[in-house]
Amino acid sequence: MQVAFAEERGLPVAACLQGSGIHPDMLGQADCTIDAEQELTVVRNMCRELGNEAELGLAMGQRYHLSSYGVWGFALLSSPTFRQAVELGLRYLDLTFAFLDISLQEQGDDAILILDDSRVPEEVREYLLARDASAVMMIQEELFAGRIPLSSLEVRLPPRSIAPFEAVFGLTPVFDRPRSQARFALGLLDMPLPQANPVTARLCEEQCHQLLVQRYRKGSVAVRVRRRLLQQPGRFPDMEAMAEELTITSRTLRRQLAAEGTSYRALLDEVRRMLAEQWLLLGILSLAEISERLGFSEIANFNHAFRRWTGQSPGRFRHQLREQH
Repeated sequence: MQVAFAEERGLPVAACLQGSGIHPDMLGQADCTIDAEQELTVVRNMCRELGNEAELGLAMGQRYHLSSYGVWGFALLSSPTFRQAVELGLRYLDLTFAFLDISLQEQGDDAILILDDSRVPEEVREYLLARDASAVMMIQEELFAGRIPLSSLEVRLPPRSIAPFEAVFGLTPVFDRPRSQARFALGLLDMPLPQANPVTARLCEEQCHQLLVQRYRKGSVAVRVRRRLLQQPGRFPDMEAMAEELTITSRTLRRQLAAEGTSYRALLDEVRRMLAEQWLLLGILSLAEISERLGFSEIANFNHAFRRWTGQSPGRFRHQLREQH
């Protein structure tokens, strides 16, 4: 999809794929997996030739229809409410094309969708920020068969023509903000979705989980670290011990993870959050037991970390799950 978009704008396929390790024949294979680093190389090539332009990103983002995401898209579409669709979507965000770290927070009567581009390379940041934000709007429009009204949109972009942004988001953005975020009425989260089907949603989520597990079984150093962390919950090694397990030095591990745009601390947080949400969903373990299994010395530390990850306490997260079921 990305390559076709660039080709339409005059960039030859060979130039777009240069250095990515992707053969043109792979583009038409439904079972072909292209990793994030390969896609990032394609995006770099495109931005180098066509410009790191937010307007290009907005146009590309509108091509990401729910059907483009496979089972992840169907899981969202069949979710009972917008809130459940958002939470499921963020839980399995690694199955999507997104490069941004996306999270949801609640503040008073507002819901805030935060689009964190801090881990995106600067030479492609403006394009990918606009692309992923535009894709989020396309997902929302297809969930409701119409656009929900945003109350405000702040973007970490320099001032530019507002018309393309107004066409996608339905309002004028505020530029030059320290972080990108969209606000909308909190009550919209609990709106039922027109194509809700709890049975389909549950089956699709199970498939999402399996796909995520399969993705973590092979691939980059970050994937190998995630897999080892998931294999030993409650006994998370420090970075030196992890490096020893991987038969490399801790310095090499740090450098390789940095090259992949992450860190050992970030991966540990990611795995802890995933396990915490799964255990809270199951409802079998107490908060104290979950805290202990995740390696926190005190439950207060777990509460603080969970708030940092999700914007809410683990108790509230569990309460919401019970209300939904």
